[in-house]
Amino acid sequence: MSLSRRGLLAAGSAVGALAATAAGTGPAAARPGHGGGRGRVRTGFDRLAADGYRTLRGQKVGIVTNPTGVTADVRHIVDVMHPDPRVNLTAVFGPEHGFRGTAQAGGSEGRYDDPATGLPVYDTYLKSGRPLADIFTASGVDTVVFDIQDAGARFYTYIWTLYDCMEAAALAGKRFVVLDRPNPVTGRAALGPVLDPAFATFVGRREIAQAHGMTVAELALFFNAEFLAERPAELDVVTMSGWRRSDFFDGTGLPWVPPSPNMPTAETALVYSGTCLFEGTNLSEGRGTTRPFELLGAEGIDHRWAAAANALDLPGVAFREAYFAPTFSKFQGKTVGGVQLHVQDREVFDPVRTGIALLVTAKRSWSGFAWRPDNWIDKLTGNTRVRTMIDAGADTDEVVGAWRDDLAAFRAKRKKYLRYGG
Repeated sequence: MSLSRRGLLAAGSAVGALAATAAGTGPAAARPGHGGGRGRVRTGFDRLAADGYRTLRGQKVGIVTNPTGVTADVRHIVDVMHPDPRVNLTAVFGPEHGFRGTAQAGGSEGRYDDPATGLPVYDTYLKSGRPLADIFTASGVDTVVFDIQDAGARFYTYIWTLYDCMEAAALAGKRFVVLDRPNPVTGRAALGPVLDPAFATFVGRREIAQAHGMTVAELALFFNAEFLAERPAELDVVTMSGWRRSDFFDGTGLPWVPPSPNMPTAETALVYSGTCLFEGTNLSEGRGTTRPFELLGAEGIDHRWAAAANALDLPGVAFREAYFAPTFSKFQGKTVGGVQLHVQDREVFDPVRTGIALLVTAKRSWSGFAWRPDNWIDKLTGNTRVRTMIDAGADTDEVVGAWRDDLAAFRAKRKKYLRYGG
């Protein structure tokens, strides 16, 4: 696929504008109610650069990244590294949505030469195993670096790009370095069902919780030891400084760049690990609106769903009766009814429990409720239990209770890979 310089630079400018809007006029950590004036978090890249790229010295480097790979002053790290004589950056590898972020969900930018730097950009989307290893080999790099902002949910595909690239790097005999960034919804707790391997797909390769509560560097350490032990990657991680497990993104002082078109704000990430489950139903999950994953609805839904959800008195969240007309995706151009989530206390809000409660109440309050015919909900939840229990009339507590033991085992296993306190 060939992309024009004008198209890519326009896309980059749009992303930059969104990042500046999300960041505000000053460090978020210094604004009242957003971190209490704590110092700025330094990402893995910040620390790598401050050290003069010492860990990459003498190597041909390729980097897996996207528009979220930015410095605190929103310069893209590829644009920073490329002219720097202390590092030999020779290739870029683009994930879903592409390196410069021009593709929608389920798309990528293909193979092209980046107009801004002249670097070859290779497409990794939906590639794994030996075919991906062959791409790394053909690129001629010695070390593959990974730097992408995650959203904290098992079905957000960048963590499986990480997994696939680690596996492929091991096959190709390449070193692998992960530059860490914050989990935007904190790293305090893992939540939700743990994937059953029988339901492994690109929205969940291996057995982790639906909201994993880890950073990408911690996940890399976990993957390497737990899932890739027979052929582990030659792995190094560059951790952050100044980040605590209890930090939400707006307490970090870092700019938010949308990691994908339907993850416009850090507030989207706050609800995503629960409300993305509506992708597995015939309801809109809010794609095509300015509030994806916060707005949910369908034709024929009225005030009764919001009333039923509010009656549960779920901690930290309220539901507003809402009407909207998606500009694309489900119900494009049609006015639908539903709810908008309003997170009022994010310290006690449980996105996965809330997502289950909304599925239960949607099915009970709207006769038109249906699962997607391909049972995509099973891929998202990582099992059949959520779907079958809701169909059988189970309430929220019963569904959530069904994964308690599996989740406890995952939480115990993940402890040894956590690298941050607080």
